This record gives sequence, structure tokens and C-alpha cells, in this order.
Amino acid sequence: MSSIDTKDEDGTSYIVVHGSFVFDLHKPFRQAYQSLPGGRRVVVDLSRADYIDSAGLGMLLRLREHLGGDSATITLHGANTAIREILDVANFGRLFQLD
Repeated sequence: MSSIDTKDEDGTSYIVVHGSFVFDLHKPFRQAYQSLPGGRRVVVDLSRADYIDSAGLGMLLRLREHLGGDSATITLHGANTAIREILDVANFGRLFQLD
């Protein structure tokens, strides 16, 4: 079952994706970032995600837009090989920090 967890640590907000990052997570993902102010450093932890589709990519773009677009500091952390390939094909390395 897919889910979202959040935590704040040392001025950074973490959004942890569990399972498949698909449209079913739209509402919990939006709730995870909705109250975050622009300029906030955010890490989306994908180390527990096993899949991402176009809806997941779109949610990441909405997060970026919410946090200020080009001025946002967002790291996509821990993506497995398959997710990393999708992020690379979608050129997300130009929009997000990937580690």
C-alpha cells in the first residue's frame, strides 16, 4: 500500500513516499506540502518508493511550483534505478537536485 510520511528536521522538511508514487497519492502528497512556506528546503525521499508514473512526476512539479519555482530548493533523494531513469528521461535533474 502506498503512503506519504512527513517530518521536519534542522530546518528541512522531509516528504517520504512509500510504495508506488501514482495518482492515488495526490491528496496526501498535496497535504504534506500545502502548509510549507516558499523558500523552505524540502527533501522528497524516494528510497521507499518502488515506482513513479506521470502523475507522480506532475505532483513533484506542483510541489516545485508551490515552493517558488526556480527559487525552490528541493532534493529528490534515494530513487531506485528504475525511478532514476524516469527522472533522467524527464530531465528532472534540471529542476531538482538528485541524490
